[in-house]
Amino acid sequence: MNRLEGRDFVFTRIKYESGDWDVDQRMPSNLLNSLVEYTTLPVNTTENIVSLGSNEIFGFPFTYLTGHRLVQFTSAEKKNFEAYVRRGGFVFADDCNHDIDGLFAKSFEQQMQDIFGMDALVKIPNDHAIYSCFFDFDGPPTTTQELNGWGDDLVHDYLKAIMIDDRIAVLYSNKDYGCEWDYDFRNKKWYKNDNTKFGVNIVMHALTA
Repeated sequence: MNRLEGRDFVFTRIKYESGDWDVDQRMPSNLLNSLVEYTTLPVNTTENIVSLGSNEIFGFPFTYLTGHRLVQFTSAEKKNFEAYVRRGGFVFADDCNHDIDGLFAKSFEQQMQDIFGMDALVKIPNDHAIYSCFFDFDGPPTTTQELNGWGDDLVHDYLKAIMIDDRIAVLYSNKDYGCEWDYDFRNKKWYKNDNTKFGVNIVMHALTA
C-alpha cells in the first residue's frame, strides 16, 4: 500500500459489527480543519466510513477505530485488519472509555493479541518520532477526559503500538483523544492551546513514516 498516493487525505473511520464504532462524530471535521490550518496536506473535508470486513479498506492509508463497548471482530474483520496493517495501512485506535480496565480496552487488546500475538502491543517511548514529526511534544498530551472522574482517574503517560517493519502500524490510546477533540471546530478559537495539534502529528506520521 502506498500511503502517499498523490491524492487528498481522507479521514476514514472503521465500522465494525460489534460495539459502537460511530462515537465522537464531530472529531473528524475538527481534526480535518486543523490539517487545513496548519499543513499543506491536500485534504478531503468529508469523513469516510468503511466496513472492516470490506476490501474497500485497502484503498485508504489512514483509519480510525474507536468505541465504548465490546470489540469482537468477525473472522473476516480479523483477516482484513491484519492484512491492512501488514500491507502498510495505519490504524489509530482510541478508547472512548479512557479506562485501562474498561470493556473497550480489554476486548480491543484481546483482539490484537489474537491477531498479532500476546506481546504485540508495546509501549512507545516518549521520544518517539511521532511526538516531534510536526509539532513538538514530550510525550502524549494529557486530556481532560483522563481527570474527570469517569474513567480510571489515571493519566496515561504513554501510548502503545503494534510495530511492523519498524513502523507504527496500530497506534493505541487509552487517553480518549476522540472526546477531547469532539467539539465544533468553530469553537477552537476559544482554546488557549489547540488540543488537536497532536492529531496533526498522528496523521503526518502515519502518512510519512
